[in-house]
Amino acid sequence: MAQTDEMSTGETSAASPGAPAKPRRRARRILLVTGGTVLALALAAGGAAYLAYRHLEGNLDTVDIDKALGEDRPAALPSGAQDILVLGSDSRSGDNGELAGGDVGGTARSDTAMVVHIPEGRAAATVVSIPRDTMVARPACTTADGKQVAAAPRVMFNSIYTTAGPACVVKTVESMTGLRMNHYVEIDFAGFKDLVEAMGGVEVTTDAPIDDKYSGLHLPAGTHVLDGTQALAFVRTRHGIGDGSDLGRIGLQQKFLLSVLSQLQRKGTLSSPTKAYGVADAATKALTTDTSLGSLNGLLDFAQSMKGLQPERMKTVMLPVVADRIDHNRVVADESRAQQLWQALREDEPVPAPSAG
Repeated sequence: MAQTDEMSTGETSAASPGAPAKPRRRARRILLVTGGTVLALALAAGGAAYLAYRHLEGNLDTVDIDKALGEDRPAALPSGAQDILVLGSDSRSGDNGELAGGDVGGTARSDTAMVVHIPEGRAAATVVSIPRDTMVARPACTTADGKQVAAAPRVMFNSIYTTAGPACVVKTVESMTGLRMNHYVEIDFAGFKDLVEAMGGVEVTTDAPIDDKYSGLHLPAGTHVLDGTQALAFVRTRHGIGDGSDLGRIGLQQKFLLSVLSQLQRKGTLSSPTKAYGVADAATKALTTDTSLGSLNGLLDFAQSMKGLQPERMKTVMLPVVADRIDHNRVVADESRAQQLWQALREDEPVPAPSAG
């Protein structure tokens, strides 16, 4: 469905061409939650994770982003702030083939992308969602198997993963934002379902009914506890809300993220060692991270640094975009407002308020 001629920065409240992707040890990809934060909170709350250290450690898969990108990257912020790129993709091969939408032949696109900015002190965060249909400039990249991918001035953001892999997505985001991504987190469809199931479901409130035959989600308005299948459909749905564009889906994803974080921090949610271990097991199976997070020690250190973060201090916004003049089914960054947003994050200042431009 065509986008409107101009779109403003979105914000939700706390209530509210390519080579196929190479198969890895586990089918992974999607997302939607700040996966690193969710896993960190689960591990921090559940000491039972230590009892099966070797098992949980063996679940983790990693990507060496630093090695892939070298030194030609933005400098780390002097304030000590952290920036994390969280990706989920729409791959439905392997274990994901039975999900709504069917198998897509082993390829994957970054269906969800969030830049999570955590200022020094780790007591707050800003989550910036990048619409998957955003047209961007892709820098020259090298794939994991050594293939050279030329720079391109105009590609759809969610195609970069398919064409050149996760390191190239990181490089593109760093070029767009001027922010160095300290960490990379990727979550897959099937693993996401298992994580929600291990949590006993996630409670969300919908302001309007959702009826989407493509994602398989059918919900009346009101409060619901979603199981894994429903939760996955919830964060993927777009045809059943708003104008059917990706922008409505981003609002649901951000709402779900805050609900997950609130539930993980709620007293008693992970008080059972068995349940805590189940969440940690599902989370580690679902995740691919950069190498510095790709161990239990790395994740537990990260959890310790994030223990003061409260969901109500997470601000969720969307990259300011306008309709693409060439193809109105696509969007491009509203450069003036987008650069104000990235500059605010680089300087650890409050992000600009939503504006009609």
